Amino acid sequence: MVLIGALSLACGAEPKHVPLGPPVPAPAPADLAPEMTERGSRNATFVNHGGLFMPEQMPSQAEALKRLGLQIDPALLSDPLSDLLASIVNFGGCSASFVSADGLIATNHHCAVAALQYNSTPGANLLHDGFVAKSRADERFAGPTQRVYVTRKLTDVSTQVQAALAPITDDLERERAFEKFEKTSVAACERPGHGTRCELKRFYGGLRYYLIEKLELRDVRLAFAPPAGIGNYGGEIDNWRWPRHTGDFSLFRAYVAKDGAAADHADDNVPYEPPHHLELANAPLAAGDLVIVAGYPGRTSNLAVAKELEDTIAWTYPRRIQMYDAYTAALEAVTASDADAKLKSTGYIRRFGNFRTKHRGELEGFARFGVLEKKRAEQAALAEFIAADPERNRRFGAAIADLDAAFAERDRTREEDTALRSEILMPQLVSAATLIVRMAEERQKPDAERRPPYQERHVRDLHDELAGLDKRYDPKIDQAILRLALERIAKTPPAERTPALALIAGNDPTPEHIREAVEKLYAGTTLADQKRRLALFEHATPAELARSKDTLLRMAVKLRPILRDTEDRADRFTGRLLKSEPLYAAAVLAQKGPGVAPDANGTLRLSYGVVRGPEGGGDAFTWLSEVVKKNRNEEPFAAPKELLEAAAAHRFGPYAAAPRRDVPVDFLSDLEITNGNSGSATLDAHGRLVGLAFDGTYESVASDWMFLPGTRSIHVDIRYLLWVMDEVEHADWLVREIGAKPASPTP
Repeated sequence: MVLIGALSLACGAEPKHVPLGPPVPAPAPADLAPEMTERGSRNATFVNHGGLFMPEQMPSQAEALKRLGLQIDPALLSDPLSDLLASIVNFGGCSASFVSADGLIATNHHCAVAALQYNSTPGANLLHDGFVAKSRADERFAGPTQRVYVTRKLTDVSTQVQAALAPITDDLERERAFEKFEKTSVAACERPGHGTRCELKRFYGGLRYYLIEKLELRDVRLAFAPPAGIGNYGGEIDNWRWPRHTGDFSLFRAYVAKDGAAADHADDNVPYEPPHHLELANAPLAAGDLVIVAGYPGRTSNLAVAKELEDTIAWTYPRRIQMYDAYTAALEAVTASDADAKLKSTGYIRRFGNFRTKHRGELEGFARFGVLEKKRAEQAALAEFIAADPERNRRFGAAIADLDAAFAERDRTREEDTALRSEILMPQLVSAATLIVRMAEERQKPDAERRPPYQERHVRDLHDELAGLDKRYDPKIDQAILRLALERIAKTPPAERTPALALIAGNDPTPEHIREAVEKLYAGTTLADQKRRLALFEHATPAELARSKDTLLRMAVKLRPILRDTEDRADRFTGRLLKSEPLYAAAVLAQKGPGVAPDANGTLRLSYGVVRGPEGGGDAFTWLSEVVKKNRNEEPFAAPKELLEAAAAHRFGPYAAAPRRDVPVDFLSDLEITNGNSGSATLDAHGRLVGLAFDGTYESVASDWMFLPGTRSIHVDIRYLLWVMDEVEHADWLVREIGAKPASPTP
């Protein structure tokens, strides 16, 4: 599952500011290597070099796209507000697209986990059973934290940001200056009461900045999700693997007030009418066909320095894998005999398993393809390029050394800072307590002086997060996580331990003392009560919290100075990168030309390639008959009885592919996707919907750092989506709404 991941000015060395210059031109077309042969496949000679391109980079791809069979005006791919790209939306960390005039949205099944969990009980487990709305009145509210963001406007503010940062020499002050610019520009962009949300995004480390205006839709409802035996078929065993047989899709609908304005969830809201929506493909997809993915990928690191990759290989990924293993085992043990707790642990377990597999694949890919050695060689070539010209040396000479020094400084406290932020703050009530304490602190300031996450524009989101905690919180899970966090920290060298350990568990943090401390914390808190939690969030003052007898609140008050130190270190690191990263990116562009795509940053991107089987040979599609053959009647290979019956009866309708007379399930392409691309629309040469991207292969995941030969992405075929909705779940009204005709209409 390609979920979203996490982490983390064209300035010269002597003059502190290098003019931005003209917009970055689009990259050169991908190679079409005549020596490649793939018998029976169209576009067999195409060699993909990867790239998650900004729409503005697409015009010079027109020649390559035309040779691959593009049948639409390339301008539709270069304007983020075109009829085609305006249909693509951010689904709160995933990608999605409008597929009807009445606000119906298609995305992945694994992007629906939170909504399914929100609407589940031990007696009605939608995560397992799925959900089919019988009509719009039956659609289920996805929960107070679910959002859909529709891009409306982009403004290049690169010159203004760089001018604001250029005179500043102190790293922490530079980060604060950037934050001030961000808050001011966002405040001017947003219009209270109109559902407008704005954000400032940087590209190429800060060579380019865009202010992006979006419509925020807050009433999102679940319309369709297949059972786990379809939507999560193969589970963690098949995750990141090919062949794949997963129906990873779901449908939601966005609602607004009767006057068309964005609004909170209300019974009398009406479906949102998007200005544009995608149409279904009207021609069968085949190997060699052009496919284009449009979505909101989260983060890649192709422009990272070798030092960052070294740290990732030696420390970051091994630590994360160990952490995921430990917490998964702890949660499985504590929830084994409790159905409700097991349901509430699902989000944790799937997230840990997903990223564990991905990071293992990345580490293996780094070793197999010598990625670190190639990155070091690239960096050495860049250093030679810089040193070869006095002007380049004057402008870019300090870039690599500055970034290496920044990462080395961060590494000094990385263990204690990571343990605090990623582990101690993981439990739901601990996170709630620290949020309440921080909000009380920030509320004392004028809104313009608050840190961005705590400004009034975010208070509603924070409130909704706390309100929705009841659907995720279980005391056994929370306490198990906090105990394990403290036990893991106690095993680290004393010099690397966060002071939070002694604050919570005392100076002798034995497992028994840790258990006693955690039990006392949870026995003496009232934060599990929603009304109490929200009242404190909305009204508590620092003085009141300092006098509180609530054990978790007292702990959070004492943690605040430690967290403040951690935040200041992170901000200083960010401030240093604001100077050094754009300098490095400018050197790379000077060396390689402006065709280099910027790393993914959660903004709209496009990638393209062809439908292609795995490296070394094999089918580019998987099939319904293989789903049946793979079925074991036990998870994760437990196909629903209705699916098996429809397959046995050969009720394929118009969805089977000739000449095979079988329903295609998933397919492979050679294009690039990453975390956040989950649910991205996969389009054919006519710009019509042929599938949804949902994963990459195990051998491809290292391409987040360097695009590798043999990279493959996995998509669920739109024909399987329609077949399941039509022949298995009989959701005829939804099949019609997205533009298809049910093969066997339900009476």
